[in-house]
This record gives sequence, structure tokens and C-alpha cells, in this order.
Amino acid sequence: MEATIRDPEVLPVPNRLKKLLPKRFRSEATVIPVVRLQGVIMAGASGPFRQSISLASVAPLLERAFAMKDAPAVAISINSPGGSPVQSRLVFQRIRDLAEEKRKHVIVACEDVAASGGYMIACAGDEIVADPSSVVGSIGVVSGGFGFVELIRKIGVERRVHTAGQNKATLDPFRPERAEDVEHLKSLQLDVHKTFIDLVQSRRGAKLADHPDLFTGLFWSGVRGLELGLVDRLGDLRTVLRGHYGDKVKLQVIGPKRGLFSLRGSGGGASRLGGSLDLSQAGAGLGGALVEAAEERVLWARYGL
Repeated sequence: MEATIRDPEVLPVPNRLKKLLPKRFRSEATVIPVVRLQGVIMAGASGPFRQSISLASVAPLLERAFAMKDAPAVAISINSPGGSPVQSRLVFQRIRDLAEEKRKHVIVACEDVAASGGYMIACAGDEIVADPSSVVGSIGVVSGGFGFVELIRKIGVERRVHTAGQNKATLDPFRPERAEDVEHLKSLQLDVHKTFIDLVQSRRGAKLADHPDLFTGLFWSGVRGLELGLVDRLGDLRTVLRGHYGDKVKLQVIGPKRGLFSLRGSGGGASRLGGSLDLSQAGAGLGGALVEAAEERVLWARYGL
């Protein structure tokens, strides 16, 4: 019996050999890498008490996403109430640098909140998508703290500070607040605020509405953000990508690489096999982590989350 030669388009081809075929014979879906950015923006690594965003933590993920040669775009999902303006801008700039170097279209999807530094990162997108109920904007700068002057007096604690430089203890929470210190802080905030405004205007341009409160730190729903030009469309990431690249589009989440002996969610050496935990520092570390967690909770709570 003679063997029948079939059309190569319908021949079953093992997955490992598909890449060797000309593209016209492939039936693969368009794969779009997705990088998820979740948490408060701050320097340092995520730990067991929190998820955070910093250039150090996201740079490897971005490099891997933009290195996918066949992907026409890179998608970034952002869910952050903000945080460090420096880390926000560093992440923003790394995304833009890679987009231009690799010639990739960048689509940013806002989840629950993309506010303050979270919105700054979102501006790295060539297209910003938001859910109608997402919280976006908050283009402003805030500094917060506590004053403990009366507390330490009541419990009989004497504050002793010795400096070389008369302004070295500026805004010390255990000393009475000085008007000149507040004035200096506000001048610094104005510089940071201007940098933020310039970045948003350079990226959003004529899309922005002429609204008196746009750069006052107010935040809006995704619906209102669309009207103000802060986002480009409402919807979800998968639907938008299907509209661009067809129903067969496939989203590939780029996650952190994990070593053979590392434990999921671990943030320090003590959580690895063979590591050790210094019990003398455990209490202080736990206390610091709890304070950080409380501060992050305040950031999320500003947006009703």
C-alpha cells in the first residue's frame, strides 16, 4: 500500500519541532508576557509580611518579559497605592527604556488601585486600561508621621539629641515641630510634585482634560479617569489583548525564578534550607515588620481598600 502524503499544514507536529517550521505552517497563539506589580512601592525586597514593588524586585521580571522576541507587546498589571517617588520613577523609566530598546507596545492594566506612584508607573504604558471601579490618579506628594512630644513627657522620658549641623534633627518626632522645618519639607515636596506632573504631561499629553483638580492629589474611579484622560479605555486585560491580537492570544505571567531549595514567599536567608535565624534580632525584626505593615495598611486605606 502506498503511503499518502498529506498537506504539511495539517500534519501533526510535536511541540518541540514547531519552532523549526516556517511561521505560515504554525498554529500557535500569540503569546503576550504579563508582569504583575502588586503592593506598596518601596526600596528593598518583599517579605513574609508584605508584597512590595521596587526596581530591584521587578527588573528581572521586566527583562524576561521584554526578551520574548515573538511577543508584539508586553502587558503590565499594576495594583498599588503608591509609595516611594524614586522607586516609582525608576520602575517607570526601566519599562520605557526596555520598550524603546525592544520596540514593544506596552499595555498597562490598573486593578483595584493605580494611584500616586502606582499611577506614575502606569504612565509607562502606551495604553492604560482600567476597570470602571479602579481607583486612579492621586497625582500629588504626601509625607506623614507622628509627634510623640507629649507622650514622652507623660512617661518621664527625656529626649537627648546631639548633632553636628543645626538642621540635622529636622522633623524629629520626639521634639516640637518647627515652622521652618515644615517649610523646608514643603519646598522639597513641590520639587517632587513638579517632577510627577511633568512625567504625566509628557506621557499623556493632549489626552489630559483641562481640569483644575487634575494635579491636586485627588483620585478618581476608572470611569472618571477615562473622562479626564488618565486612562485610555475601560475593561480587562484579556479582553483588550484579544481585541488587539485575536481570540487565540495567550497570556503568560512572568513570575520570579525560584531556586531548588528556596521556599515560596520567603524573604530572607533564614527561610532557606541551611539558613539560620538570629533569635537576638527576631523580636526587633518582627516589630519593624509590623510597623511597616501598619503604614502600608494606611496607604491602602486612603483609597477605601
